[in-house]
Amino acid sequence: MSILIDISENLQKGRAKAVKQLVQQAIDEGIPAGQILDEGLLSGMSVIGEKFKNNEVFVPEVLVAARAMNMGAQLLKPLLAEEGVKSAGRVCIGTVKGDLHDIGKNLVKMMMEGKGLEVIDLGTDVAPETFVETAKNENCQIICCSALLTTTMGVMEEVVQKAVEAGIRDKVKIMVGGAPVTESFAKKIGADKYTPDAASAADCAVELCRV
Repeated sequence: MSILIDISENLQKGRAKAVKQLVQQAIDEGIPAGQILDEGLLSGMSVIGEKFKNNEVFVPEVLVAARAMNMGAQLLKPLLAEEGVKSAGRVCIGTVKGDLHDIGKNLVKMMMEGKGLEVIDLGTDVAPETFVETAKNENCQIICCSALLTTTMGVMEEVVQKAVEAGIRDKVKIMVGGAPVTESFAKKIGADKYTPDAASAADCAVELCRV
């Protein structure tokens, strides 16, 4: 359907107003909200995600595309609930205690939302208990921890331990990322997954939610 292609293309160019108008037009034409979301908004965001992975676009382009997606998604939210469209999964994300960096975290959040995941953003300087309590109370399948400082990386290990203590470790996957974090560090602390960039994190989260 050409209107869905138009939505996808305008989203990739970050034209939020045009995306909003086209989404409304698609709703008025009676196209199901789930189809507008999948074939319009999410397909556009997944092109941006791939380009970002390949260094063909950069953070500013991702931010404007995500803003355009959010404007379209606002119109669809009530309709998706009526249609009973389920999100691809539930994730809580935050930057660990002692760390106030959030650009990477925000990027991961946008990419995950662009894959149809529901993301609870806990912000920065998040205590291990908060990650675990949120995952428990909100039925999250994944906890995502970000750190940009070598001094705060250790907090990620506490998150894993708290999840074990709370008895949810077998139900919740723990993903870690950030500049100083490595695959071997993730293995050492018992996390489930390390990803080097936001687009890979989103792909990986979708996979983990399917399991």
